[in-house]
Amino acid sequence: MRKKIPLSIVCLFILCSCHGQTTYDILIKNGTIVDGSGTEGFKADLAISGDTIAAIGDLRNTSAKKEINASGKTISPGFINMLSWADQALLEDGRSMSDIKQGVTLEIFGEGWSPGPRKPRKKDTRWATLGQYLTYAEKKGVTPNIASFVGATQVRMYVLNAENRAPNPTELTQMKNLVRQAMQEGAFGLGSSLIYAPADYASTSELTELAKVASSYGGMYITHMRSESDRIMAALTETFRIAHEAKIKTEIYHLKINHERNWNKIDTVINRIDSAQKAGLKITANMYTYNASGTGLTARLPTWVQEGGMSAMRKRLKDPEIRKRVLKDLELGIPQKNSDPRDVLILAFHKDSLNELYQNKRLDEISRLHGKNPDETMLGLIIADQSSFPIPCIFFLISEDNVKRMLKLPFVSICSDAASIANEAPKNESPTHPRAYGSFARLLGKYVREEKIMSLEEAIRRMTSLPAANLQIEKRGLLKTGHYADVVIFDQENIRDNATFSNSHAYASGVEHVFVNGVQVLDNGEHTGKFPGRAIRGAGWKQNLASKRVIQPARAGQ
Repeated sequence: MRKKIPLSIVCLFILCSCHGQTTYDILIKNGTIVDGSGTEGFKADLAISGDTIAAIGDLRNTSAKKEINASGKTISPGFINMLSWADQALLEDGRSMSDIKQGVTLEIFGEGWSPGPRKPRKKDTRWATLGQYLTYAEKKGVTPNIASFVGATQVRMYVLNAENRAPNPTELTQMKNLVRQAMQEGAFGLGSSLIYAPADYASTSELTELAKVASSYGGMYITHMRSESDRIMAALTETFRIAHEAKIKTEIYHLKINHERNWNKIDTVINRIDSAQKAGLKITANMYTYNASGTGLTARLPTWVQEGGMSAMRKRLKDPEIRKRVLKDLELGIPQKNSDPRDVLILAFHKDSLNELYQNKRLDEISRLHGKNPDETMLGLIIADQSSFPIPCIFFLISEDNVKRMLKLPFVSICSDAASIANEAPKNESPTHPRAYGSFARLLGKYVREEKIMSLEEAIRRMTSLPAANLQIEKRGLLKTGHYADVVIFDQENIRDNATFSNSHAYASGVEHVFVNGVQVLDNGEHTGKFPGRAIRGAGWKQNLASKRVIQPARAGQ
């Protein structure tokens, strides 16, 4: 027998239903919503419940646990960093300070190197595969969302170490199985970095075979092409060939043209990409918003001398005959990055004694202090530093006019090509490339507000829905009811990058509030100490869940 509900309670319920308000977790009021689609911004409120955008519109008759007045501010989706090196930095400091203060809510790794697969380590058993890294990082706690490609260099090193040779059929099968496993564990595709050793030991056919595996899972091939300088046309041809033969969507990492002698090739480069797109290839690109690149000093060396890694390379450089051959290659312009010493700024050394003498100086200045020509000076520095990693440098090789031309291309998204770090010791004790602190804010401040090379709506599309669509990420990249609440509130009149080449550690300003999966991680510009970031995985992961199959990692030598 059912109990009768008292009439007084029924009346109270009806009264509350008629005059009650919907209560959300977060209500952002009075802002201008630029939703990421590229369409014109509009005045509206936005409500968040849990990890989801619950409503957009006139929400005056609603309430929330927390309200934010965004009057005069822009509300946009969180920004997507298409090339991040924050995979290790986030394990040390999950706050992602330099990027979160620009509104970046998704970091994507995998330019040639990726967090996995890696061989078992006695002292470090935290993860072995790419999927295990993503799970580990999420559980440890990170502020932004994370995702990754599987690196072609990573896979090659797993099977061949740093040997300069082609894989035999058995080894190629092992490499393909490693790519297959990474795709099943959530990789978004295959990433390559073909200007560096040992990446450039890979042939086009080897890369194509690996890309075919990624393609079978709906993945993308994303590449730092084999040349961004004298041989850029041949590099484009290789890129398009892999895209065609592997039947795979393809993106060019940090699109640029190096060296003044090549800057006039920009029309040809753009026309060739346009022709490839019209021929049916799905070609996109990303770039950072600076006219200087950042990489290791070893990028000036021919890659044949780098076989086997840093220690083996230094041993070769001490051999007088090999050293003579290297100097001859440099004199002949091999490699193409053997730029004018005035254009090479050396940021830091592993050895303190070298830092005391040469830190943050140009290579030509160091050579004068060293008393030898720049190439001989460079070899001496590489030998003396004795580091396991290349000496970090900035190369001033890019035309500012070309940067603007390429930024205007509608298929270009944005990246930092840097780690996300805090402007705190010890991370700020050595100079870095300012792109680590400013690539996204620089687009909105310098290129949108000041130079007006594109609309605000278009700039936000490039940082949100464009990369999300390219990667086929669902429910992100747009401000839309039912999508995950990755949301940024910023002041378009004041957003700017503050880091420079002479003062590289400076946070961007103008971003006031950031939400990741509905959790506020930046409040009036201050980090909240929250770590709601999630591992976002590609289509292969869903296919694997459906089939419940996992390819076990291939061991080198099997």
